[in-house]
Amino acid sequence: MRWKEQLLKLKPYQPGKSISEVKRQYGLSEIVKLASNENPFGSSEKVKKEIAGFAGKFSVYPDGYATELRTHLAGHLGVKEGEVILGNGSDEIIQMIARGLLTSETKTVMAAPTFPQYKHNGVIEGCEITEIPLVNGAHDLDGMAAAIDDRTTVVWLCSPNNPTGVYITEEELTAFMARVPSHVLVVLDEAYFEYVTAEDYHDSLKLLRQYQNLIILRTFSKIYGLASFRVGYGIAHEDTISALEPVREPFNVNSLAQAAAIAALDDQDFVEECKRENRAGLEQFYQFCDNAGLSYYLSQGNFILINFERDGQEVFQYLLERGYIVRSGTALGFPTCVRITIGSKEQNQGVIDVIKQYLSVDTVISK
Repeated sequence: MRWKEQLLKLKPYQPGKSISEVKRQYGLSEIVKLASNENPFGSSEKVKKEIAGFAGKFSVYPDGYATELRTHLAGHLGVKEGEVILGNGSDEIIQMIARGLLTSETKTVMAAPTFPQYKHNGVIEGCEITEIPLVNGAHDLDGMAAAIDDRTTVVWLCSPNNPTGVYITEEELTAFMARVPSHVLVVLDEAYFEYVTAEDYHDSLKLLRQYQNLIILRTFSKIYGLASFRVGYGIAHEDTISALEPVREPFNVNSLAQAAAIAALDDQDFVEECKRENRAGLEQFYQFCDNAGLSYYLSQGNFILINFERDGQEVFQYLLERGYIVRSGTALGFPTCVRITIGSKEQNQGVIDVIKQYLSVDTVISK
């Protein structure tokens, strides 16, 4: 078989270690997973009730258009139903965009480091990939705008950026969009949108009315706590959605996931409570890092990237063996860092205490 040459060198996505795997490997009874930016508070009680009472017929295909969910989303966002597209997670919409717009004759522009699936899909499609290094954890929008040429079809923005948590301001995004040619689709990934508290964060839905070459990606996997259901969505001009729909797999969002997402959307009190708890958790980490002399990025997501100024894999391994699964910065483009998902107050304090032990042991050894 003659596979695409680029596939032979491309590694599949490497998920973090599972709880059961770590338990078996290290003989631990209790594990706290703070690696995948999942919601430590689970999902809304409304979701649990909906799932418990779900009366769908499992032998029947789901609504391929996800009509009820699409209607709920459109109403919640204040957009038309034709301006929404559903995906099996926002990852699938990223794949749709890449498949629809990227070829061996085109070019795509993105920040680096950022969410790796932008590059991953670009490599699969065989396009030219231009990565513009972050500046202090933020997108270099001037550098990205300068890299756009006639062959460029897609530009990827992640705000707040994963893995740094740094966001793009309203002023920055507005100025950037004004510089992007109309033939270039700007993908604005807002997976952590609901966690943002910054007052100058961009109003992307307002910009959507001005720029037809913008698509916004959001997800139910983060603050809504529905990661296992895989529901993401895109918001764009109707022409963009119409062009993407033929690329979308039929029945790509299952019936149970659609029902869960509707119930989750109807409980905004749960969302606001998680947002408050997350902000308190970030402050918990900021205070610890400041006292310990560790540098970090101020985050608008539900995670924090901490620079230990040593091999991040070593820090990751130390925490892993003591029951805390975090994300080594080695795989994220920050080899001296570790990314930690914000957990409950107790979980945060637990991992902080283990980090203190690590720093103490390392200090003794270095002396």
